[in-house]
Amino acid sequence: MEANQAVQTNAVSVKTKTKASFYQIVWRWHFYAGLFAAPFLIVLAISGGVYLFKPQIESMLYKDLYYVEQASDASEATALAPSALIHFVQQMHPDGQINSIMFYDDRTRTVEIGMTENDIASSVFINPYSGEVLGSLVSGERFTDIFVKMHSELIIGGTVANYLVELAACWTVILLLTGLYMWWPRNRASIWGTVLPRFRQKGKVFWRDMHAVPAFWLSLFILILVLTGLPWSAVTGKQISSLATSTNTGYPPYALGHGAKPESTLKTKDVAKGGPWATENLPVPVSMANNYVPLTINEAVTIAEGAKVEKPYRVVLPKTEKGVYTVTTRHTVPGGEATLHLDQYSGAILSDVRYADYGIMGKAITVGIALHEGRLFGLANQLLGLITCLGVIGIVISSFVMWRKRKPQAKLGSPTPSKDKHRTRVVFVLMLVMGVLMPLVGISIIVVFVLDRFVLSRIKPVKAWLHGA
Repeated sequence: MEANQAVQTNAVSVKTKTKASFYQIVWRWHFYAGLFAAPFLIVLAISGGVYLFKPQIESMLYKDLYYVEQASDASEATALAPSALIHFVQQMHPDGQINSIMFYDDRTRTVEIGMTENDIASSVFINPYSGEVLGSLVSGERFTDIFVKMHSELIIGGTVANYLVELAACWTVILLLTGLYMWWPRNRASIWGTVLPRFRQKGKVFWRDMHAVPAFWLSLFILILVLTGLPWSAVTGKQISSLATSTNTGYPPYALGHGAKPESTLKTKDVAKGGPWATENLPVPVSMANNYVPLTINEAVTIAEGAKVEKPYRVVLPKTEKGVYTVTTRHTVPGGEATLHLDQYSGAILSDVRYADYGIMGKAITVGIALHEGRLFGLANQLLGLITCLGVIGIVISSFVMWRKRKPQAKLGSPTPSKDKHRTRVVFVLMLVMGVLMPLVGISIIVVFVLDRFVLSRIKPVKAWLHGA
C-alpha cells in the first residue's frame, strides 16, 4: 500500500515538474519576444489608433479644402465637366502635369486632382460647381500620412524599417500564443485572475492580472489586426500575394476580358496608387493606337459611370501613347471595389475586375483590410479598433511594470533557462514551425539561437546579465 502511494506521489511529482519545465521554457520565449516587440507595439498601436479616425480628422483639419457649400439653385448645382476642372487647375499651375482626378460620393466634397509640378506630387482641390481652386496639399504630407509612415515605416522608411515592423507584428502572434498558454487556468476554479483582474491585490499580483486578463479578452482582436495587416508586409505580404495569384484565388485570369491577354511589364499598383489590394498585381494592358483620336477625360469618366463604378473613384490619365485610363475605387464597403483599364483611343474596357470577381483569398483579405482600417462597419469598427489599440498600450505598460518589480539590480531579469534539454528542444522546434509560416520570425529565431549558444554565452559578464533572474 505504501509502495503504491510512493509510486503515485513520484508520478505526480514528475508530471508537475514537466509542466513547470514547459512553463519556464514558454515564459522565457514570451519574455524575449515581448522585450523585442514592446517598443514597436506601442508605436503601431498609437499610429494605428489615430489612423482609424482618418475621415473625421482630415474632414476637420482640411475642411476649407475638402468641402464646399452646394448651391441651392438646381441650375447652379450642376457640376462642371471634368475637362473644365482640369483646365482651371492647369491655368493656376501651367507647369504642372495632371495625373489623375478623383470624385467623391458626397456632393459637398471638392474634386481632387493629382498633379506633379517641379517633381513634387500634390493634390489640388477644386469646387466642382464654380471651378474655384481652393488650394493644394503635398502628397504624403497630410496629418494622417505621418501616422501611416509611422505605422508601416517607423517614419524613417526603407527596407530595414519595413522588416522591423513585420517582424514585430509576427512576433506578436507568438506573444499571444505563449501568453495564452501561461494564462491558462491551472488548478484554479475562480474567475478572479483569469477572466477578471483582482483589483484588491497589490504589487506583482495586481500588475500580473492587469497584464494577463486584458490580453486574454483582446487576444482575438489583436490577432485579427496583426493578420489583416500582413498583406501589406514586405516578406509575408509578397508570399500572400504570390499564393493568391498562383492559385487564382486573388483575381481570376478571365477578368482581363474576352480578347487576347495584354502583354505588359507594368502592374496596376505602378500606375494607380491606393487601389484595391486584390488587383495591385493586375497587368496593365496597352492601348492600340490605330490612328484614333485619344479620348477626352470627359469620355473616360462617362465610360466609368456607364460601367457603374461607384464613387469615390479615381481616374488615372495615360502617360504614354500606349498607356490606358485606369479607374480604381476602394469603396467604404468592400463589395463596391473596382479596377478598370480603358483603351485611351477606342474607349474599350480592356480589363474590369470587381469584388465579385475576386477569389476566396482576394475577398477575405479585402474584408480584412477594411476591418483593419476601421471602415468595414462604420463607427463601431473604429471604436473596436481603438479599444484594441488602447488595450495593447496598457498590456505593454503593465508588462514593463511587472518586469521592473521583479528585475534584480544589474541583471536583465529574464526567466532562468530550463535544465530540461529535451523539452527545450521540443519548444524550439515548435517555434521553428511557426517560423516557416512567418519567414522573418524563423530567421530571427536562428539568429538569436546562434548568438545565445555560440557568442553571448561565451562572454561571462554578458551571460551573467542575460541569464541572471
